[in-house]
Amino acid sequence: MRYWLSKRLPPFTRVLLVESGSRQLLEDLLGGLYDVHPEMSADLLTCFAGAPNNFDEKRGKVYRVNDYPTSQARKSLYVELAANRYTVVGMICAAEPIMTKWKWMIAARLPSKVFVLNENGDYFWLDRGHWSSIRHFALFRAGLSGAGAVRTLARVILFPLTLLYLILYAATVHLRRKLRTL
Repeated sequence: MRYWLSKRLPPFTRVLLVESGSRQLLEDLLGGLYDVHPEMSADLLTCFAGAPNNFDEKRGKVYRVNDYPTSQARKSLYVELAANRYTVVGMICAAEPIMTKWKWMIAARLPSKVFVLNENGDYFWLDRGHWSSIRHFALFRAGLSGAGAVRTLARVILFPLTLLYLILYAATVHLRRKLRTL
């Protein structure tokens, strides 16, 4: 992940889009990206069959994760993607657990600036300048923002006590049963 410390935005010349969420989100994003950056060449990493409606296959390639089932094949994919020298990597982080490990591995391995697109179509850059947005996003995904925060924190705090109670209860029941059989 490059440009973590920099707030500077690289040019949108080579872009890798990781389709790890709803296809409609990517189709909406692609139309806007091609309008704003007509010189852009975009590749797509996806687990879905076919290409999105607005994807220009003349200016980009589609990589399907199903074509890389083994760890050796995945390593070769990472090498190939790194050789493409992407300036920007865009990934969907919607509330759907699709390609979670893939997208974060790609973000970590490629020397590119990363932007995150959520299910509302909002996006933010993954750099220190947008730390407050990243923190808010992570807290929201973990259930630690809004009205559910107190309930989530209470569950986390009470979990060890509940587990200890259940272990003691099970031990007591088994010990009583053992003592009755003697």
